[in-house]
Amino acid sequence: MRKVLLLLAFSAAILLPAFGQGNPAARKIDNEFVRQQFGEGFTLVPEVAAVFGDLDGDGVEDVVIAARCKNPLPNQAEHNYTVMDPYYDFFGYGDPKVTTTFSEPDPQRRGLVVLIIYGAETGGWRSATPKAKYVIVNLPYKALSVRKMNLRKKTVEAIYVEEASDFGESSALFFDGKKFRYVPMGGTMQ
Repeated sequence: MRKVLLLLAFSAAILLPAFGQGNPAARKIDNEFVRQQFGEGFTLVPEVAAVFGDLDGDGVEDVVIAARCKNPLPNQAEHNYTVMDPYYDFFGYGDPKVTTTFSEPDPQRRGLVVLIIYGAETGGWRSATPKAKYVIVNLPYKALSVRKMNLRKKTVEAIYVEEASDFGESSALFFDGKKFRYVPMGGTMQ
């Protein structure tokens, strides 16, 4: 019995800190943090938890946050982020100056954006000056996760998206070094 208790205590000492590192609640991502990083027009989508991973392959943790915003373009210069539309870019035209004006018929999906903060060497994504920040527009998501993806001859971490559609499709976003790319994946993420 004593050996079992010692083994449990040892396991807890090793595993609990690792669970705390990936726990979004331990990171304190709230509306105040989002507004500080991206501006007053942004609010969190509380039903979709923030996810963490190394999206640019530099060994520093990055964060992906589900949010809403009516128009992300005016705050770009002030808050130093880039607006991208990989979804409509995949379908032929992804200029955010035009595609942010498209009207979404479903009120649940209006204004959905994905916020991505690349962590800097010191402080990671919580750094006062992160490595880079992106706002992804027009992506019809209902769930987000970060997983490994085989891309040609290498493996990268990508954002997997459960799309908010009648067909339950999934897709992925990955960074190609210049911009985010959208890749339809077909069926559900399960």
